[in-house]
Amino acid sequence: MAHTAPRTLLRTRPRRTGRRHPAVATLMALPLAALLLLVFDGWNTVATQASSVGVMLGR
Repeated sequence: MAHTAPRTLLRTRPRRTGRRHPAVATLMALPLAALLLLVFDGWNTVATQASSVGVMLGR
């Protein structure tokens, strides 16, 4: 039982401290945005939904 601590230290990965580049974040979000446009039938419906959420949140 005393030998379990060193093995668990080998399994942990160091966390990256940097931030993602804005272009990478945009490339990750674009497919989801396109899918939402198709599912919610265009800009008008998406804008209406966003407005409703904004009102619900008090903005």
